[in-house]
Amino acid sequence: GQVILPMSTPAVISEGGVYLMYYMGGSFEETPLSLYLDKDVELPQDATIKGMNMHIGVALSQDGKSWGRIEGDFPCGAVMVPYSATNKDLNAPNRDDDDSLSTLDEELYCAWPDVVMNSLTDAEKRKVGSKGSKPNFFMYYSTMTKDDRQKNIACAVSEDGFRWFKRGVCLRPSSENEEDGFDNGGCARCNVVRNASYDKDSKVWRNELGWTMYYEGISNTDNKHRIMVATSLDGRTWEKQGLILDVGSSDSDWDCGGVGSPHVIRMDDGTTRMYYTGQGEDGSTAIGVAKCISNDNAASAEGWAREQAQFTFAE
Repeated sequence: GQVILPMSTPAVISEGGVYLMYYMGGSFEETPLSLYLDKDVELPQDATIKGMNMHIGVALSQDGKSWGRIEGDFPCGAVMVPYSATNKDLNAPNRDDDDSLSTLDEELYCAWPDVVMNSLTDAEKRKVGSKGSKPNFFMYYSTMTKDDRQKNIACAVSEDGFRWFKRGVCLRPSSENEEDGFDNGGCARCNVVRNASYDKDSKVWRNELGWTMYYEGISNTDNKHRIMVATSLDGRTWEKQGLILDVGSSDSDWDCGGVGSPHVIRMDDGTTRMYYTGQGEDGSTAIGVAKCISNDNAASAEGWAREQAQFTFAE
């Protein structure tokens, strides 16, 4: 899940605020395993799996240690459930933020939520339009569409951070014949950050217009996961920028089997770091870090370099 502190900016966190934790969860409900695999995969007719019908919930805390669940609009208590055309879905209005008709794909799960605050000036609101200026919060979550079994990233919006309305898939896998097809097998587990610049004089990060999404791409060529990047002006329409962190180049590298689950943090000293999960050749996993060597180039692979962790043990 993810923890945020409302009423905050990339530079200043207000005192006395409450923490919100967005998390995913699955129950002991059994669903057919065939729903999540390619249609040509042969399985016993009664093959089922537990916990895959995942929902998104929210919890609240005043100190970041003790948490209490907030009951959502659904009977299960979740604030976001997979969309189904056969069931009434409170998350699925007929109209978008610009009053256009809204169309949604049926979903098999809602998971890995990433929530950002959308605080814009009046001038910025005019530039991004109604779709990007009306919501106070954006949620980006991983889902699998029912018809094609594709892993996508979808978007939802909220005025208060508790009641959410779906806006559909915002990032889909690349086609098989695209040259840069590192995500032709799926898109998942993203981290979205508001564009920002660092003021060296005041030592403060200042918001800029637009958003950057770091996400996990899955390749059908080698089945490995890599970290990709996309950019958006309004938070709704995204343009892929390609690969940003590849797997380790040697079979002996600890992350040669895949990299994913990126999380980007801007430091007080003006540097930017990305923490990620890596997988080795033997399937073992660990957490690594990459440093942005050029904040002006944070949306390209040339702007990032792996860092070697250094530990100092107290005597």
